[in-house]
Amino acid sequence: MDLNKSEENANLRRSMSGKSVFTKADSFDLKNLDIQLEKKLSKVLIKEIGASRSRNSYKHEEWEIDVSKLDIRYVIAKGTYGTVFRGTYDGQDVAVKLLDWGSEDVTTDAETVERRSSFYKEVTVWHKLNHPNVTQFVGASMVPSDLRLPSDKGKSQLTSIPSRAVCVVLEFVAGGNLKQFLIKNRTKRLPFDVFLELALDLARGLEYLHSKKIVHRDVKSENMLLDKQRRLKIADFGVARVEAQNPSDMTGETGTLGYMAPEVLDGKPYNRKCDVYSFSICLWEMYCCKMPYHNIRSFGELMTGVVRQNLRPKIPRRCPNKLARIMRKCWDANPENRFEMHEVVQKLEEIKANEANKPSNGCLACFA
Repeated sequence: MDLNKSEENANLRRSMSGKSVFTKADSFDLKNLDIQLEKKLSKVLIKEIGASRSRNSYKHEEWEIDVSKLDIRYVIAKGTYGTVFRGTYDGQDVAVKLLDWGSEDVTTDAETVERRSSFYKEVTVWHKLNHPNVTQFVGASMVPSDLRLPSDKGKSQLTSIPSRAVCVVLEFVAGGNLKQFLIKNRTKRLPFDVFLELALDLARGLEYLHSKKIVHRDVKSENMLLDKQRRLKIADFGVARVEAQNPSDMTGETGTLGYMAPEVLDGKPYNRKCDVYSFSICLWEMYCCKMPYHNIRSFGELMTGVVRQNLRPKIPRRCPNKLARIMRKCWDANPENRFEMHEVVQKLEEIKANEANKPSNGCLACFA
C-alpha cells in the first residue's frame, strides 16, 4: 500500500471518529481494510469463544464434541495439513484428524478466517450425512485447546495445540484404504464379483453425496476406506475441500493428479462431473489392479496428454463391453457427456444382475 493510500485510510479512520475530514469514496483501499477487519474479527472470535467457555455460557454447535471425552492413543498418519490419530470417543473407536493451517508467518489471518469459515460450513452439512458408503462423521471442534495428545511414551498429556488448528472425529475404519488393497492383489487381480461390489459401493456413496449437493473433488483410491467386511466407505469428502485450497496438494506428488478431470487440470470451472471422471479412473484401477499412468512421471506430460490429447488408461481387450462403456462415458472430455452417478449405479447393478444369471465358470474370465 503506498503513502497516499495510507493517508487516505487514516483520513477515513479520523472521519469515522467524528472529525471533519473528507476524501473520495473511490480512493479507499478497501481490500486492505477488509483484511484488517478479518484479522480483527478472527482474533476477537477466538477470544470470545474462550471467554464464553470460561463463563460456561458458550453455546455448543450440534456437531461440536466434548474433547474431554477423547482418548487419543497413537498416530496413524501425517499429512500436509495435520495428523491423524487412533483413539476412542465416548467408548466408540474413532479416527481423530487434527488440522493445522500453518503459523502466522506461513498463513495470513485472512486465509485462516476463510478456511475456518469454509470448515464451519462443511461440518455443518457433514454431520447430517448418513450412508453406509460414507465414513461416519462423529463431530468436530473449532477450538480444541483442551485436547490431550499422546506423548512419545504413549501416555496422554496436555499438549500445546496450534492456535489455528481444528479437530475432526470420524468413525475408525479398520481395513485400510482401497489403494493398499489393490496393491496386495495386483498379481492375481480381484474376482469379478468382488470388483463389482467395490465399484457399486463407491458409485452409491458418490450418488448420495451428489444428491446432497456435495462435490468430493478428490476421488481416488487412497481416499476410499474398507471395513472388516470389505465394505467401501468414502473418506475425506468434506475436509478434503478445505485442504485442497493449497495448490501443492493438487500435484502428482500426492497421487491426485492421475484422477483429476481435464477441466480441473486446465483451470476451468467444474462441478460434480469432475467426481464422475475420477470415479471412472478408480473403476479402471479396481478392474485392473494397477495404478493409473504409473509409467508417466512428468506433470507436464500427463497434463498435456489428458487435456490436449485425450489420454486415458488402456482398457483390457476382454473387459466386458458394458463395463468398458461406463469407463469411456464417465471419462469423456466433455463433462456434459458423462453419466450422472445414479445412472452409473443403475448400469453397474444391471451388470451384477447379468452376472448372477450366468452359470458359474470362474469369475476371473473377464480379465485380460
